Amino acid sequence: MRKKRNYQREFKPDVEYGSVAVSRFVNYLMSDGKKSVAERVMYDAMKLAGEKAKAESLIVFEKALENAAPTVEVSSKRVGGANYQIPREVRPERKFMLATRWIIAAARSKRGKSMAERLAEELLAAYKNEGSAIKKKQDVHRMAEANRAFAHFAR
Repeated sequence: MRKKRNYQREFKPDVEYGSVAVSRFVNYLMSDGKKSVAERVMYDAMKLAGEKAKAESLIVFEKALENAAPTVEVSSKRVGGANYQIPREVRPERKFMLATRWIIAAARSKRGKSMAERLAEELLAAYKNEGSAIKKKQDVHRMAEANRAFAHFAR
């Protein structure tokens, strides 16, 4: 039986910034199908981040995602009865997804402020190359670097 083909999805740009990345980020941020709530949180966070960074909010957002996105990661492979962590390059779609996931998780783990404020702080931290999402990226890179000896197992 053939494997199901994975078609490339078409994403619509968001209303306020006209950016596909922002609309996808909103979709990852959304919980329980409440898109309007996720959009409000996202737009408030971007506005706050733009004001604090004294830069265009879309530029802050894109730079934060770019900084948080990993270039290499490890994947498990079984070779001769042993499991090896093999460093692999990350595809662009996966880079976006991982960066988004890490930024949102870091914002959700904080307490005491509204989600928009926490997300704005995390976006700013990623924009400045610091914070939890960047730490996660560095851990992934460190793991890939440590397992570089097994790179020849990659296909």
